[in-house]
Amino acid sequence: MKEKIQTILKEAKSAINSAADAEALEQARVKYLGRKGVFREIMSGLGKLSAEEKKEAGILANRSKGEIEQLLDEIKSSLATVPAGQKPVFDVTLPGRSSPVGSLHPATHVTRELRRIFHQLGFTWIEGPEVEDQWHNFDALNIPQGHVARDESDNFYFSENRILRSQTSSLQIRYMEKHRPPIRIIAPGRVYRPDTVDATHHYFFHQVELLMVDEGLTFVDLKNIITLFVHGVYGPDISVRFRPSYFPFTEPSAETDFNCVFCRGAGCKVCKDTGWLEMGGCGMVDPNVLETVNIDPEVYTGFAFGFGIDRMAMLKYGINDIRILTENDVRFLKQF
Repeated sequence: MKEKIQTILKEAKSAINSAADAEALEQARVKYLGRKGVFREIMSGLGKLSAEEKKEAGILANRSKGEIEQLLDEIKSSLATVPAGQKPVFDVTLPGRSSPVGSLHPATHVTRELRRIFHQLGFTWIEGPEVEDQWHNFDALNIPQGHVARDESDNFYFSENRILRSQTSSLQIRYMEKHRPPIRIIAPGRVYRPDTVDATHHYFFHQVELLMVDEGLTFVDLKNIITLFVHGVYGPDISVRFRPSYFPFTEPSAETDFNCVFCRGAGCKVCKDTGWLEMGGCGMVDPNVLETVNIDPEVYTGFAFGFGIDRMAMLKYGINDIRILTENDVRFLKQF
């Protein structure tokens, strides 16, 4: 009986492996494993054997049956389920099946564009901690104790000396502490301020700051860099203007405006019919800041500016609510 089972197993494997299509494979299955198949006959004949022979033959029969079932499954998955003698038909008019593909966030698009522009201008891209101490976030930037910018209502404090950075200017200090002029850096990143969330404000947003320190730099150089930057993002037909302002870490200081990207300066509801949009602050680095990091202000001058990346993305892509950028709505994000 054992030899008979082994012979049948060999024949079954040969028949299954040689099956040309699903129909032939099904015939082999019925022949060997069907209700009236070969293995059903073998199991019926085990009762005529002695107890010892019955046990050995039964184990061998079950093992052989399992091997055949496994081989049937393997061959079945590799055969086309079409009638014998016919070729599989593929409908070329059916749409293709594709997996969902992610896309970049609009703020990431603008950040990468900024990186490309300033790399061409010779600036180094730096990053740093989002949890800062008061020295780097305030003191070294010429923001003294008691200044309104240090108020608890305008910052996220962990402790008396630990704070979520309110500006990426702290990275400028960290870089100047370890490097000597000439310095050309861009410092992007998230910043945090406890503002009431609305269409134009959020408690965290993305900011990019530029710093350049060298001999003989003037406000003219600052304006040229900003103009090149604005033209690179929004096009060469955009004009730039400066309005006098005040920041503790720059002197003189200015607010930077540029032509409305929607009406190109003609006046619309976005720019409140002025033709101009406020972009951010800038100015020449205050000598006190240079002295704090042991750079001689009698030899070197510098300039800096800071702009909001989220606001730039909103203007570039016509987004009218900053909250959309953080809601993770796939319907919005997949447009980019």
